Amino acid sequence: MALKDYYDRINHVGVPTEDMAATVRFYTDLGFTLIYETKNGDQQVCFLENGSIQIEAYTVEHAANIRGAIDHLALNCTDIEAAFEEAKKLPYKILEGITALPFWDHGIRYFLIEGPNKEVIELVQKL
Repeated sequence: MALKDYYDRINHVGVPTEDMAATVRFYTDLGFTLIYETKNGDQQVCFLENGSIQIEAYTVEHAANIRGAIDHLALNCTDIEAAFEEAKKLPYKILEGITALPFWDHGIRYFLIEGPNKEVIELVQKL
């Protein structure tokens, strides 16, 4: 099988922010609903949703604040272990191996690949 066989849609787009309140206000003004809030260490993390579109906003000390500064594109993964094995066969840099976080009800597992433009691709599976 190929890596493409282990993801089925965009899961979310990651947006770093220095001002979570302004970010949440902006996306709710666009029609998004705040659906989940948590902490990842010192970072505040908020997921906002409109239909099938999700934004993950998270606090950082210094956001780039330039056009093109979206941090990552996350693909919804159906089998994180198999996808990781396929990703290791590709000629791209793996930025982070399979990692677990206690997000959502049962947690998530993800890994990160670097694209040719330094973009981060996250393959993520909700558990």
